[in-house]
Amino acid sequence: MAATDLILLHAPSVYDFRERPILFGPVSDVIPSTQIFEMYPIGFMTMLQHLQEHGYNVRIINIALQMLRSRRFDAEKLIRSLHPRAFGIDLHWLVHAQGSLELAALVKRHHPDTPMIFGGLSASYYYEELIEYPQVDYVIRGDSAEEPLRQLMASIAGEGSPADVPNLTWQEDGETRSNPISHLPSNLDAVSFDYGKIMRSTVKHRDLFGHLPFKDWLNYPIVFGLSCRGCVHRCVTCGGSASAFRLVCERNSPAFRGPERLAEDIAETAKLIKAPIIILGDILQAGEEWASRLLRALKPYQISNQIAFEFFAPPPRRLLEQISDSVGHYNIQMSAESHDEGVRRKFGKNYDNASLETTIKDAFELGCLRFDLFFMIGLPEQTTESVRGTIDYCDRLLGSLPPEHVKKLHPYISPLAPFLDPGSEAFENPERLGYRLFHRSLEDHRRAQLSPSWKYVLNYETEWMTRDEIVESTYDAALALNRLKAKYGLVQPRISAQIEGRILAEKEIMHGIDAILASTPGDQQASQIAALMDRFDSIGPYTLCDEDEMRWPAKFYRFSPLRVIREALSRR
Repeated sequence: MAATDLILLHAPSVYDFRERPILFGPVSDVIPSTQIFEMYPIGFMTMLQHLQEHGYNVRIINIALQMLRSRRFDAEKLIRSLHPRAFGIDLHWLVHAQGSLELAALVKRHHPDTPMIFGGLSASYYYEELIEYPQVDYVIRGDSAEEPLRQLMASIAGEGSPADVPNLTWQEDGETRSNPISHLPSNLDAVSFDYGKIMRSTVKHRDLFGHLPFKDWLNYPIVFGLSCRGCVHRCVTCGGSASAFRLVCERNSPAFRGPERLAEDIAETAKLIKAPIIILGDILQAGEEWASRLLRALKPYQISNQIAFEFFAPPPRRLLEQISDSVGHYNIQMSAESHDEGVRRKFGKNYDNASLETTIKDAFELGCLRFDLFFMIGLPEQTTESVRGTIDYCDRLLGSLPPEHVKKLHPYISPLAPFLDPGSEAFENPERLGYRLFHRSLEDHRRAQLSPSWKYVLNYETEWMTRDEIVESTYDAALALNRLKAKYGLVQPRISAQIEGRILAEKEIMHGIDAILASTPGDQQASQIAALMDRFDSIGPYTLCDEDEMRWPAKFYRFSPLRVIREALSRR
């Protein structure tokens, strides 16, 4: 096997989560990964493919997933055995602040002379602070690291200087040097999204689990099509909003994938993996003509996979008609944030409930198989009474649907947790939007993640809800929504009872942790919290809903075996 040039490592949110008594709480219930956020960013795939196309040998190792799979997995033993030319670690989501830095420190202990490269949105935001950590050698800023990373790898090999690498921050002679973000592609047509290349890398490095995106992917694979980088909207708490991308990545407008290229990505993926495909990003962001071109391009492929479209605002019925005509099996996801139209407007979404309800009605009439509707806790001008009102609204909404459509609408409510995104308008101007921040720096967030309860990890409260009220409202709303789903048959009574047991157990643990922190000397707190958590066997990686509730119908055969084998063994 040829020597490995670059190994991309993905860390858990908290590196030693297997040893620390931490109540992680409902921070990941509405995403595929667990509470340690073992799903690596899609940029790992595009960076691997870009460097491979230029002759580099790149490997992905999902350390978080390996640690989650087995308590016997020894990350240090594995790290010690690796000898690439460079390591890369993502700090895309701020929730990895502790885990990524701890993993980088472990790598440096065993490979002090091997360059350590960081990248991602949070790394881009905190680049000046991040480069000061001794375990970090380089930070690549911006949302398109593929080509800067290739140039940096050439520089590490002695072909050029770091001074010539766009978007790069590094230290030289004890001083921080930072090149401008000059690599900012205007579109995504040069980027490769080929799941077959990931399969070939898996075979090449004889490492199946290291390349898996999240823990349960083999049982229930989910794949993605990326429509753009950036956004046209300004949702006030989102680190991927237009204002955040402008601040962090210096991107003034989104970079879109050509609609025909995206359709081809989806079709090629569907040949290999018979699983739900989520199109990331609202396809209307580039305009209705772009969305229509995508749907016209998808139609001839006759894709049988479930395809999920996410919309940031209610789409017109004519677009839903075109989706129905072009895609055989489709789902829709929308995040309405709140039932309260005033709260929703303050958040940055300007549509009313009548428009939302019309979209739901139209979607089901036109053959939508499932509509996931998300609400959030921790918004500007939102109170505990408003949160309760959201559950009442879900009751009215489900009650208004004809019986054949009730079980197709799946409402969810979750906290804005664990962090306000750095770069978002709420993070940059908290007082103006009614927020109070507890953590600002990267180091503040790193330390906060070691707190024994997710309540103390939260980096904010609002003028309308204290941190305690946000947490209590989360559990109370989850209990009420769980009972509502049982009432309408969205979850079976047995499952509903299990969910209620988990919610009540977490509440009791959280209150117990509060009491321990208030009355116990610091050196005894960890052991008492561990003993408290050991008394409960009903908590798990999901709190607010059931593990299977987020899953769309999938075929019995998740993969096309012959195609997978052919792709995995291909040397293209």
